Amino acid sequence: MPVLQNLENKIKLTFTISVLVIIACIIISLGSIFIARGMVADSRKSIYVLDGTVPVLVHQTDQDASLAVEAKADVEAFHHLFFTLSPDDKYIQYTINKALYLIDESGAAQYNALKEKGFYNNIVGTSSVCTIFCDSIKFDQRSMKFIYYGRQRIERRTSILYRSLVTAGSLRRIPRSPNNPYGLLIVNWRTLKNQDIEQQAKTDF
Repeated sequence: MPVLQNLENKIKLTFTISVLVIIACIIISLGSIFIARGMVADSRKSIYVLDGTVPVLVHQTDQDASLAVEAKADVEAFHHLFFTLSPDDKYIQYTINKALYLIDESGAAQYNALKEKGFYNNIVGTSSVCTIFCDSIKFDQRSMKFIYYGRQRIERRTSILYRSLVTAGSLRRIPRSPNNPYGLLIVNWRTLKNQDIEQQAKTDF
């Protein structure tokens, strides 16, 4: 009897050890798979780009990590395209078309209103050159709303006019495309302030 009981205890011990070894193997296997998937995901975020002939390692980030930067760049790019004008019909149409890819119908509505007032014909007729300078952009990441502060410079034959421009709107995420690489669309865009600051007479020497 003692021999049988001792044998039974050894069998139970062997069974217990076997079960523990199997459980440990399962845990190690699952852990290895989890770690391997994480390493593969991290490796996919590492991209090599060529600087001339030298490969440079860069890291991919998701849009949330750089949302504020991309949002401000998107807003600034739109205003630059929409308000940088020269006395050339084709150039004006080219920049306006590029700008309208970054905004909803509120941008087209303002463009049509300016066109009906003869604003663009006046630019061409008076050989004016319009440029815009961004002072600052306030962006609320939670509400996706922005306020743009800028200054316009309108150079005519005899004078240079400076204007203060303040606009506001919201941003909506959309799929990235060649025409909108930021993946953000400006919506409900409106002008809050657009008034003269200073006018300087040009002196010909």
